[in-house]
Amino acid sequence: MSMQRSFIRGSGAYLPERILTNSDLSKMVDTSDEWIRERTGIEERHIAADGELTSDLATGAARQALANAGIDASEVDLIVLATTTPDQTFPATATTVQDKLGIKQGAAFDVQAVCSGFLFALATADSMLRQNLFSTALVIGAETFTRILDWSDRSTCVLFGDGAGAVVLQTGTGAKDEGVIAHHVRTDGSKKELLYVDGGVSSTGTIGHVRMQGNQVFRHAIANISSAVEAVLSDTGYTIDDIDWFVPHQANQRILNGVAKKLGLDEEKVISTVAKHGNTSAASIPLALHTAISDGRIKKGDLVLSEAMGGGFSWGASLFRL
Repeated sequence: MSMQRSFIRGSGAYLPERILTNSDLSKMVDTSDEWIRERTGIEERHIAADGELTSDLATGAARQALANAGIDASEVDLIVLATTTPDQTFPATATTVQDKLGIKQGAAFDVQAVCSGFLFALATADSMLRQNLFSTALVIGAETFTRILDWSDRSTCVLFGDGAGAVVLQTGTGAKDEGVIAHHVRTDGSKKELLYVDGGVSSTGTIGHVRMQGNQVFRHAIANISSAVEAVLSDTGYTIDDIDWFVPHQANQRILNGVAKKLGLDEEKVISTVAKHGNTSAASIPLALHTAISDGRIKKGDLVLSEAMGGGFSWGASLFRL
């Protein structure tokens, strides 16, 4: 039986030109290439240039996604941008992207769920399209995360990078196992002090820096992510063996390995790009998805499972067929 659904029509990505390697970092803070690789799997990360804004990264990824989808910007009537590092306090960075793309219709707004942001944005856009509020959406994750790092704190500054990824989502009719299939998103504010930024508009009037209790975050990440994945599979009737590709938030290779092991997932099905761009927060899932589509691993018709956990705590999982 056919029903109203949303479908991913194209993907795009944008990474700033400047690359900061582990060796570069070892000259800035007490660390080493071996230490970072062993604990995180990260080799390098991209850093936005002076004057290069989150909206610039987001627009670059959006343009590529539109080109790959064969869709003109004039057809877009919704932009949902996930970011923790907006250009300004207001307006929403999504409205700046809307303007840079020359889009005059529809709506554009930001979603803030840190590293889980892209999944929250995807669930939001999917819901709106299914309700016929809009017909063609850009769902974007974009961050200039390095601008909220304390470069003297080796426990955090080695982890993050800047970048953006995007997908074009469009309404259509299809069976319940086609297009975007299901989401599971959750938060737990009682854990916010384990991963947060020590600044803000109404608290300190400053931007602040990332603070994290890494061991605690790791433990909660494995449990929360696994529970979200299991919930999506239970709701849809799929099993982990049905999944063609697993596209996780690219936080840390140890977390990726831990989640795959807990779920009993074949590691060959896991898309990992963390080595080349580090943790790009809300941008990491669409960056990894675009990489795997571009290199031919993920093909049309493949069943894809994605997950993330970020500050808040926020976490979730999404299931879709490309």
